[in-house]
Amino acid sequence: MKLRCLLPFLGSILFTVVSASAADANIGVGAKPVAGAEVIIDGSRKMLDEKWTYWQGPRFASSLPIKWKIVDDPVDKGQTVVQTDDPVALGGKFGTADIVTKKAYRDFRLHIEFCVMNSRGNSGVYLQNRYEIQIMEGDKTKHGMGAVINETESPYHCFAGLGKWNSYDIVFRAARFKDGKRVEKAMVTMYFNGEKVHKNVEINQVWGGANSGVDGGNDGGKGITDSPQGLKLQCEGHDVRYRNAWLKELDLKDANTDF
Repeated sequence: MKLRCLLPFLGSILFTVVSASAADANIGVGAKPVAGAEVIIDGSRKMLDEKWTYWQGPRFASSLPIKWKIVDDPVDKGQTVVQTDDPVALGGKFGTADIVTKKAYRDFRLHIEFCVMNSRGNSGVYLQNRYEIQIMEGDKTKHGMGAVINETESPYHCFAGLGKWNSYDIVFRAARFKDGKRVEKAMVTMYFNGEKVHKNVEINQVWGGANSGVDGGNDGGKGITDSPQGLKLQCEGHDVRYRNAWLKELDLKDANTDF
């Protein structure tokens, strides 16, 4: 009788363990795409040119074809990766040579891996070309590594270090609108190198001004518009490399981005 009563409890534990293991296979460095996901960076020039273009914001100063380079993987030999290398961005001139996916998205799940090669190396992952998840070596502030920029603390303890691969796993829900007005803010949950660091964080605005991303120049970044936008990667004249990026479109009815 006692054993029979325990069976549902034991089954629940087993289900939790199995589910966690299944989830872990798709989170962290080296994670494989989930079913239905689209690979957007595979380390090839072909995919870079097919799926990405420059964001032609107010400060744009480069020209197609994309000047970012395809280089050898500094860790896993025999593979190639994408390097944020465009001469016009030298000196930290953000907004001059950022790249954005040609396809626009609303809600999605994203996996992306990055490697910072030099001290203070800086880039950024822009969700919907609006909301930056920071990449900046050495910065542990709310403007720093892994932060939903200026909205959360930096989970810097998760950073693997210079010359090593790191991963962001993100579920993002776009802002919701009614009669042209924002009624629900954008929301994000994120794993950094396999550790959950942000859960259902509401994003208040676009930071960095008009040069940072779409809507940055609207009402001090608070004038968010109701439009899907591409995923953007920032070029600041630093050697930051990207690989193994994939994205799955979602339709999140409820305001919940937890995995």
